[in-house]
Amino acid sequence: MTWNTIGHRLDDGILTITLDRPDHLNAFTPTMAGELERTFTEVNDNDDVRAIIVTGAGDKAFCAGMDLSAEGNVFGLDQSLTPTLADMTDLSSPDISRVRDTGGRVTLAIHACRKPVIAAINGAAVGIGATMTLAMDARLMSTSARFGLVFGRLGITPEAVSTWFLPRLVGVPRALDLLYSAEILDAKDAMAEGLATGVLEPGELLERARELADRWTLGRSPVSTALIRQMTYRHASLDEPQDAHRVESLAMFYTSLGDGSEGVSAFREKRSPEFTRQSSTMPPFYNEWTAPR
Repeated sequence: MTWNTIGHRLDDGILTITLDRPDHLNAFTPTMAGELERTFTEVNDNDDVRAIIVTGAGDKAFCAGMDLSAEGNVFGLDQSLTPTLADMTDLSSPDISRVRDTGGRVTLAIHACRKPVIAAINGAAVGIGATMTLAMDARLMSTSARFGLVFGRLGITPEAVSTWFLPRLVGVPRALDLLYSAEILDAKDAMAEGLATGVLEPGELLERARELADRWTLGRSPVSTALIRQMTYRHASLDEPQDAHRVESLAMFYTSLGDGSEGVSAFREKRSPEFTRQSSTMPPFYNEWTAPR
């Protein structure tokens, strides 16, 4: 597979994805969107990968937002259409392929990913460069990094499903302030806002991201990890606790028959567990539960 805008490096179970347009500050394009969406979809069936790190090429930018130098509609949208809300019912319809927000396609794929995802923000993260990270499990920032939700300055609206992810991270009042003001935050301020989960010197960023990936996934069941990730995100927005209980019951039932049995045996025998189940094969209820509605 040839990748035109991103790089892949798999090392000891950790897939590092590099946004690779350094001459353009790793600016986002429809091609990059497609490559990222494909990566986060296909990785679910790759049992060699236990965690994912996303970073930017070079030392200036993680992703400086949408590439605004493209001809025509810079967001890759078909300006000849007049879509309605009813047209958006089936997101898989080819009729709206150039109506759908490209950033949202990426973050929905990240949201559906069965592996932990860590952003290693090594420089400017602006616009989609910021919002794509909101769907990730941690945002580690270099001391030289910047974080900007600048849509108001351009006369457009937030994208990449950020109006769903952002309030869950910082609360509605802070989300509105960040979006209204369109301020660009340094790493320290992003940490104070609850957007960054760690601030590091540039030379330590990827090393610490790998350490975090190891802490989360080494010696863990891939199936259990995938279920923990999906249940935590999906259940946080449920109205009734009984709905979480239904899914947790099924998850506990099936994991107790799989890696859970080995985990209990290892605990009793005071040894490290040897988990064998893989996240490419999830319990029978999983696809129905996670299917788009």
